[in-house]
Amino acid sequence: MRRLVITGMGAISALGHDAASTWKGMAEGRSGIGPIHHILPGQLRNGGIAAEVVDFDPTQHFDESRLNQLDVVSQYALVAAREAIEQSGITFEGETAARTAVVVGTGVGGETTRDEQYEKLYGEHAGRFHPLGIIRMMMNAPASQISMVHGITGPAFALASACSSSNHAFAQAAMMIRSGLVDAAVVGGTEACITLGTLRSWEAMRVLAPDTCRPFSSGRRGIVLGEGAGMFVVEALEHAQARGATILAELAGTGMSSDAGDIAAPSEIGASAAVTAALRDARMAPEDVDYINAHGTGTVANDSTETRTIHRVFGAHARELVISSTKPMHGHALGAAGALELIAVLGAMREGIVPPTLGYLGPDPACDLDYVPNEPRRVKVDAAISNSFAFGGLNAVVALRKF
Repeated sequence: MRRLVITGMGAISALGHDAASTWKGMAEGRSGIGPIHHILPGQLRNGGIAAEVVDFDPTQHFDESRLNQLDVVSQYALVAAREAIEQSGITFEGETAARTAVVVGTGVGGETTRDEQYEKLYGEHAGRFHPLGIIRMMMNAPASQISMVHGITGPAFALASACSSSNHAFAQAAMMIRSGLVDAAVVGGTEACITLGTLRSWEAMRVLAPDTCRPFSSGRRGIVLGEGAGMFVVEALEHAQARGATILAELAGTGMSSDAGDIAAPSEIGASAAVTAALRDARMAPEDVDYINAHGTGTVANDSTETRTIHRVFGAHARELVISSTKPMHGHALGAAGALELIAVLGAMREGIVPPTLGYLGPDPACDLDYVPNEPRRVKVDAAISNSFAFGGLNAVVALRKF
């Protein structure tokens, strides 16, 4: 079976406009959560907080003709993909173009465009829409734009599984490379969901925290939405070595499952199946894992279920694990969550620093493991997993090994 390696990473998030600054924010334990800039406080019940990408000027990245086609969700994807491709050093010439895939996870797609169009329709009773509305808002726009900008002619498509979209994208890319269909993939997730319509919908579910995100902590009150993108170049080991690429880590395995239960309530049985599958695919024993980047949303149900999941899969080793959720820093970026969290896993492996779980007030009896509360910790990380458990009972886990 072909081994897979990561040779490039890129990001844009509330912590910074590239992977280095995003990782630096995580390693320092800095939160990007704050008041929402472009929505009036009175329009949201709790005043409105989120982890927004700030000070982003798209004209610094795109010419006018390209920018006219792009919803924010595609802008973020393109910025992160360009960084990952440049770091990787891969070029898409000749056969490489056809033997490279693009797989991009997103939960809601071009939500900014959708919001604007509906405001014109229902609020302003406009008779005409922007002619490029559809190509901006469609779910596959980020993947299509990446393929067009970089001349990648292999399989390119979007993958949508709510908060597991990125990790499902990694799994799909891994299967295509292992099967020999392609040699490399530009893969990750993107989301630009800080819009009034999206926030009001989440608000109606009563899962948005009014203060901040406090995963696994006593007094946690829910999630805080975030936005951004994380993109990676994943390729077959022999392909990367043949072109002398610097290898950041091995993508050792992936695992997927579905709960086939409730549309919103998580299941430790379904989540455990995905974690177990990822370990089996990576040929890792539970005792091999040093660090878990948790799904860790900050809701009562998710965090206690994820804790039971870790106990179920890892047994006595669960208490030896270092576990953290980075969502209090970059927010819950839905379809981009797993991709941004992979930045944390790679950083922990390469620099021996595990980002903390910010906002931790104290232990909850239902969450009784080591969550690295509030302060980063120096830990040698040779192997790690990253969990994503989505609404709809869709679970996807990736396992990484130091190379």
